[in-house]
Amino acid sequence: MLLYGLTGGIATGKSTVARRFVELGMPLIDADVIAREVVSKGQPALAEITARFPGVVGPEGTLDRATLGARIFGNSVERAALDAITHPRIRQAVFERSVALAGSGALRALYDAPLLIENRLHEGLAGLVLVVAPRDVQRERLMARNQLSTAEADARIDSQMPLDEKRRFATWVIDNSGSPQSTREQVDEVWRQMLASPQA
Repeated sequence: MLLYGLTGGIATGKSTVARRFVELGMPLIDADVIAREVVSKGQPALAEITARFPGVVGPEGTLDRATLGARIFGNSVERAALDAITHPRIRQAVFERSVALAGSGALRALYDAPLLIENRLHEGLAGLVLVVAPRDVQRERLMARNQLSTAEADARIDSQMPLDEKRRFATWVIDNSGSPQSTREQVDEVWRQMLASPQA
């Protein structure tokens, strides 16, 4: 099975692109969904997070993601501590889902993760799709979606690897700053090229 990566900057519209791939028949492994699952109530990772970050679990025993996010944002030591708890479990879950998809007869699948390049996970993939949008579009989307100020939105964007740097690693680049139709057409063309790739 060929496993392709999907990544992009914050608020570039990666989810929109992922949905189109799914519509075309591509199985999706979503790192954000898995990340929520590994820290859900009763999971070992949540107990470790509770011990390392007191006060981030609500009264119902579930993770308060906003509180945790505020603790780790802009603090590389705290972020690294969280990553050490969650990333090995996420990687294991992704591996298990990939094996299950291959076992079910899937010929290709898409691994959607925001930090594919930063964590060097793209190196073992059959190809990488990068979703981009101009900075002002990212900023406007972030401000509207997360109710952030201009400075807060810029800080979120600046905390990530620049899109121009990510382009160096991409097999395909999809510009998601135009119309929905334009984005669909770009995804459809990437899909055609993937279908033309020989199976490993």
